[in-house]
Amino acid sequence: QVQLVESGGGLVQPGGSLRLSCAASGFTFSFYAMSWYRQAPGKERELVATISSAGGSTNYSDSVKGRFTISRDNAKNTVYLQMNSLKPEDTAVYYCNARRRTILGIDNYWGQGTQVTVSS
Repeated sequence: QVQLVESGGGLVQPGGSLRLSCAASGFTFSFYAMSWYRQAPGKERELVATISSAGGSTNYSDSVKGRFTISRDNAKNTVYLQMNSLKPEDTAVYYCNARRRTILGIDNYWGQGTQVTVSS
């Protein structure tokens, strides 16, 4: 079955770095655009970064541009989010998302999330 398993979250001090990973299985990873979303307590889930299926195109929210980098390894069925210069406002549960548009509609898969806490 389809699985997206995030890892790499944790507690980090402001200004620190973390690298999130999302391991995919159960579908053809290289066919899907991959994204990272996050949801802070009391807030809506927001899109953080997206990478195209082949990895040639990336997009970032204004709040993380210049600090976060999304990448993927299609040979390992894994997408990453390198987070640098972390701020307390980056505290959230981070979710991995796989999305593909087909003639039948949209395939859309989610991971279970990993907690990132930025605090001194």
